[in-house]
Amino acid sequence: MPLYCYTTDDGETVERYFPMGGAPASVKVGDKVACRDRAAEAPLCFVKGSQTPVKQGHGKWPMTCFASGVHPSQAQELRDHLKRNGVPTDVNKDGDPIYTSKEHRKKALKARGMHDKSSFD
Repeated sequence: MPLYCYTTDDGETVERYFPMGGAPASVKVGDKVACRDRAAEAPLCFVKGSQTPVKQGHGKWPMTCFASGVHPSQAQELRDHLKRNGVPTDVNKDGDPIYTSKEHRKKALKARGMHDKSSFD
């Protein structure tokens, strides 16, 4: 089941699981009402050297993105694959590629047969 995010008027965000397409517009959080927060559901990325997640498209490079990461045991395999395909890319210990720019990310995703419809043409 997908995970949905809801935020109260005072900024408290909670996560709830609902069947696909079955998420209500609002939920009760104690005595408060929280409305669906689609922005909070967006994938998070990490700026290199930071443990603080930020939303994709923040414009700060380099960044890692766990959405396009692999299992840590596959990190070297991903490095090798991207290098063979002309897109040398560092991969952190968690298996997340480290992108140096928007163009680098686009090329690396393409080399893996992936694309990000919400960020690139």
